[in-house]
Amino acid sequence: MPKQKTHRGAAKRLSLTKSGLIKRAKAFKSHILNKKSTKRKRNLRKTGYIDTTEMKTMKKLIPYK
Repeated sequence: MPKQKTHRGAAKRLSLTKSGLIKRAKAFKSHILNKKSTKRKRNLRKTGYIDTTEMKTMKKLIPYK
């Protein structure tokens, strides 16, 4: 059977943790930062995790990570 192809866009944005969660960056941090508070911007720096409802789909996109 042929190998699965990794979705390159997803591979650049997502990574697996040792416990099996999928790590991601938070959105809304790239522009229009004047109106966002310092606290909000600081919290956007932290890592986010993919929700369990989307875990199966995302793991198909990055099968070899």
